[in-house]
Amino acid sequence: MKVFLTILALAVASASAYESVVHPKDLSKVAKIEGRITNGYPAEEGKAPYTVGLGFSGGWWCGGSIISNEWVLTAEHCIGGDAVTVYFGATWRTNAQFTHWVGSGNFITHGSADIALIRIPHVDFWHMVNKVELPSYNDRYNDYNEWWAVACGWGGTYDGSPLPDYLQCVDLQIIHNSECASYYGTGTVGDNIICVRVVDGKGTCGGDSGGPLVTHDGSKLVGVTNWVSGAGCQAGHPAGFQRVTYHLDWIRDHTGIAYY
Repeated sequence: MKVFLTILALAVASASAYESVVHPKDLSKVAKIEGRITNGYPAEEGKAPYTVGLGFSGGWWCGGSIISNEWVLTAEHCIGGDAVTVYFGATWRTNAQFTHWVGSGNFITHGSADIALIRIPHVDFWHMVNKVELPSYNDRYNDYNEWWAVACGWGGTYDGSPLPDYLQCVDLQIIHNSECASYYGTGTVGDNIICVRVVDGKGTCGGDSGGPLVTHDGSKLVGVTNWVSGAGCQAGHPAGFQRVTYHLDWIRDHTGIAYY
């Protein structure tokens, strides 16, 4: 019994050594709707036409990615309320090319992973509003280690800043899950997670929840913004995303979208 208790104590001590994480949506709010890319750069018109803003009826803001004429991919922790207003083709957040109101009957949550789908009215594509492709099934085992990717969203440039309404993007490097797990533990960083380095305070934060992580090479959607370090967005610790390749079957089963 003493041996068991010693092992248990060591396990608890080891677990407590890992950092906590927080959903960007749940960070403390400032006077305006919170949501930010920290230390990124303003996006020119049409840079990320697949990025949408999601204004939920409960009053919070998230991001999402257009993956077809009728579907948006986002984070499950964003989903809630009776409806969402989807902002399409916005560079200035409140000046979208157009918006659609979508009732909660069109929300599909995963249940065991922080990823969700929203069925949208059919939208036509052009240079300001377009889809992003998912990885193909041939790439389902690609871990994308050390690949560069871009994340985009609306928000401030530092912890605690108010929301500047202009779309921001930031270039981030994907890291091996073992490096990420050294901060947060394997209980947080499972096979369904993909992480990026946060260098010089550059990363995701606030209402960037649910937004896209898209590779520079090939422009494939590989991540859905999930969490940042509980120490803050600019603490220099990795940020986590749902790994899209892990969910290709789930996405296909609900939407019919797949790349072979």
